[in-house]
Amino acid sequence: MSGTRVSLAGTRIDTAQTIRFSFNGRDYTGHPGDTLASALLANGVRRMARSFKYGRPRGIIGAGAEEPNALVQLGTGALTVPNIKATQAELYDGLVANPTSGWPSLDFDLKSVLGQGSRFMPAGFYSKTFKWPRKLWPLYETVIRKFAGFGSAPTEADPERYDHLHHHVDVLVVGGGACGLLAALQTGQAGLKTLLLDEQNELGGWLLSDTTAQIDGRNSEAYIRAVHTALQDMPHVTVLTRTTAFGMYEQNLVQAVELVQDHLAPTQRNADMPRHRLHKIRAHHVVLATGAIERPLVFGNNDLPGVMTVSAGHTFLQRYGVLVGKNIVLCGTSDLVHDAAELLASAGANVTVADVRHGAKARSNRYTVMAGYGIAEAHGRGEVSSVRLLPLHAERDEAAGPGTTLACDAVLSSGGLSPTVHLFCHDGGRPVWDESVAAFVVPRTGRKGVACVGAVTGTFELADALAQTTRAMQDVVSVLGKPTTLTLPSCPSPLRLAARPMFRLPDGKAEGAGAKAFVDYQNDVSSADIELAVRENYHSIEHVKRYTALGFGTDQGKLSNVNGFVITARALKRPVSEVGTTTYRPAYTPVSLGALAGTMREECFDPSRYTAIHASHVARQAALEPVGQWLRPWYFPKPGEDMHAAVNRECLAARNGVAVMDASTLGKIQIDGPDAREFLNRIYSNAWSQLAVGKCRYGLMLDENGMVMDDGVTACIEPDQFYMTTTTGGAARVLNWLERWHQTEWPELKVWMTSVTDHWSTVALVGPKARAVLAKLCPDIDLSPENFKFMDWRAGTVCGLPARVFRISFSGELSYELNVESGYGHALWEAVMAAGAEFDITPYGTETMHVLRAEKGFIIVGQDTDGSMSPLDLDMAWAVSMKKPFSFLGKRSLARSDTARTGRKQLVGLLPQDPHAVLIEGAQIMESAMAHPHGHNRMLGHVTSSYYSAFLGRTIAMAVVAGGLERKDQTLHVHAHGKVTPVKVSGSVFVDVKGDRQNV
Repeated sequence: MSGTRVSLAGTRIDTAQTIRFSFNGRDYTGHPGDTLASALLANGVRRMARSFKYGRPRGIIGAGAEEPNALVQLGTGALTVPNIKATQAELYDGLVANPTSGWPSLDFDLKSVLGQGSRFMPAGFYSKTFKWPRKLWPLYETVIRKFAGFGSAPTEADPERYDHLHHHVDVLVVGGGACGLLAALQTGQAGLKTLLLDEQNELGGWLLSDTTAQIDGRNSEAYIRAVHTALQDMPHVTVLTRTTAFGMYEQNLVQAVELVQDHLAPTQRNADMPRHRLHKIRAHHVVLATGAIERPLVFGNNDLPGVMTVSAGHTFLQRYGVLVGKNIVLCGTSDLVHDAAELLASAGANVTVADVRHGAKARSNRYTVMAGYGIAEAHGRGEVSSVRLLPLHAERDEAAGPGTTLACDAVLSSGGLSPTVHLFCHDGGRPVWDESVAAFVVPRTGRKGVACVGAVTGTFELADALAQTTRAMQDVVSVLGKPTTLTLPSCPSPLRLAARPMFRLPDGKAEGAGAKAFVDYQNDVSSADIELAVRENYHSIEHVKRYTALGFGTDQGKLSNVNGFVITARALKRPVSEVGTTTYRPAYTPVSLGALAGTMREECFDPSRYTAIHASHVARQAALEPVGQWLRPWYFPKPGEDMHAAVNRECLAARNGVAVMDASTLGKIQIDGPDAREFLNRIYSNAWSQLAVGKCRYGLMLDENGMVMDDGVTACIEPDQFYMTTTTGGAARVLNWLERWHQTEWPELKVWMTSVTDHWSTVALVGPKARAVLAKLCPDIDLSPENFKFMDWRAGTVCGLPARVFRISFSGELSYELNVESGYGHALWEAVMAAGAEFDITPYGTETMHVLRAEKGFIIVGQDTDGSMSPLDLDMAWAVSMKKPFSFLGKRSLARSDTARTGRKQLVGLLPQDPHAVLIEGAQIMESAMAHPHGHNRMLGHVTSSYYSAFLGRTIAMAVVAGGLERKDQTLHVHAHGKVTPVKVSGSVFVDVKGDRQNV
């Protein structure tokens, strides 16, 4: 058909203005107030997509959020958004939209060729067919994804803003139709703080499409305008349009997304306003007035462009002035088809109604009724051109004789209404099957804190729905302490013929033998697929859903679910109420990632932390890397050096001369109180009762299972004050761990924890010449080896700054950690660099730190451990005191049979036979060089750390190996990417096994 605009009172478009837009590379015109779907239909465009599986041409079926087919790529460049429903995309001048059908295009889709053999591609086809050969899985995925389509994410950074807004209200009303408007008006009049949400661009819901309704003597438009005006005059009532409540959670938390500027052209958007806004709403009472969605009937070829729901055809005409066809066949189970038939006929269409009810009659002579008939199948190439109608048995869902064929250019079907129960079910509620309306409904009584009104409860007639809403609101205002008598608006009740529930229209053939009858349009699920799933023993509706993909996708089964549930029930020969529904989960409609993130992006989401010395590192052209949010120097390259050359130079400087590192990022926790020692005894695996002031001790922190979760050095500052250091990335977790045990298990201990990570700048001075450099800066501390021993600390001044100097080492060399107040960190670093200039002092970064500690066999928790390593596995039994009077965390677990058994993975060193072969971290270790030998060859463990050591002139590695401590000097084989490297198992300490260098 060619596009048809008709002049009709009550439309929501401005025909006085014309705006231009493009779709699929072609230019069209529309009017303000149009959606992309209505404008395309007015221009005669019917084919808007091809189906996911078979490549069948698809067009508009619905008129709102329920639309499963017309998904478009909206916008271009950084502003492009995939999978927007054309029925919800508001038209603006310059809008650019493209179909999201798969490769190569909408007009030519190779899947359509495959679709000719669709009988060989039933439910389960993909999972059964593409299981083998395994080596082709990447190819299968690439090809299927290319064919599938469904849009593309933008490749450029999103320039738009998004934000979040929190609300605390007495009443939240979701849905701005007749019942939602009345509910908000009544709670507002009672003085309750009320928030009303509606997903459309204006309030009214179905009243915008049904202008024949009369409420309190006003027509639909006048009633909407009067209520909206009244709500605007109430300062305690807020109304949000273009806002979809997409999720409901415990304690009446509802999340909603507002499309603040999507209806505006990008050039017209306010840069100071967000594009989308996420509303987080906590309400004392939630009123669900979410209405219902008309479900289509299931019949042969019901997916042809030109086939849509009756309510969609009704809406496109009344709201947008678009007549969807000249010769229209309507088929339905209730008087909804006659409401639409009269409107369509009055607009000039030739209308025939196939009413499945045998007693149905036309309301006027403007259209024809064929009572007791249903559609067997639609026909057409590319779009519908005719339908075959069959007479139906008066009581059974079966054909009762030969049929007739009618030429038509549009087919509208209605199988009744499906209440929009999604939000009610998001936090655990379940809908119930109501045989009287042939639908799953929510209880009219709602539940505590949640009232349900109108069509969502199965109350479909307007007069009944308004009365039920008033009763529900009477209860709400009473519960919230605002008892008042609410006024029920007057509304006439038309006489209607009882509906005849039907879902799958019979075609006179066995299921699967006739034309494909689709239940889920987005995933190409037919009624035959559902029956096949049942035959293949999928009897749970959740299993049927997953086997067939029923209800998956962006529409979340809004059109398909109830039809699918009923067809499943009939195939199982069980009541629909027993089969039940699948689980409804948020989000009700797709939500942009930008809206979910809001302002929590980049630095506001994962802020980079900088030490006080950062500017010095940048000035020396350090390569930086993020470590636990801190931006740390990775290495300091000189001109012409790559990372490996720089690291080798830095390592040799630390071993042979003097080097310096910014260690300010180490976690630091101050522990105070008379019970601080006892607390440390319980937290750490070793003993702390006798640690003297001025001394430091290394400790392992275990979890309840006896596995290492963190390590670090703790110093005794005062008898009842300790200074604990943790790993950089573990600082917050460790503090939380300490607080948890103190507050929940040992509240009797008088101890307090304070995070002081940001309070101190730490400079690590490392190497044989470190003492000589420090002596130039630190005149008031005796640095002699006999008076300042390894694992001691002293208070004094460094370059005139009050400081704590710790003689501890993470490199195995003579080393001092200089701590000053954070703000003086930059001054300290530059003073150390100046003092060390005559010794060729070398700054080094985290990569060198890793090499130095690996040469000494020092572990990094989280790299050399994985949550399953005990101190015994790490060959660190010396750090465990089993004689402490109070059981430390994890002590009992160390005695478990599994923890104490032989053969556990243990930390060892590896020396590759090729001294220049750097092993891949994570590579598997096996006994044999053969990956699949005829004999036994089990995996023994994996490489945890691997480096080239310039000091040793060879590569080294650390690994966890089953029974590793008993395998020293054995030859094992490391497998990675098809390459096998022989290695000799050694101790994990490669440099200075006795520790002489750090004790000089």
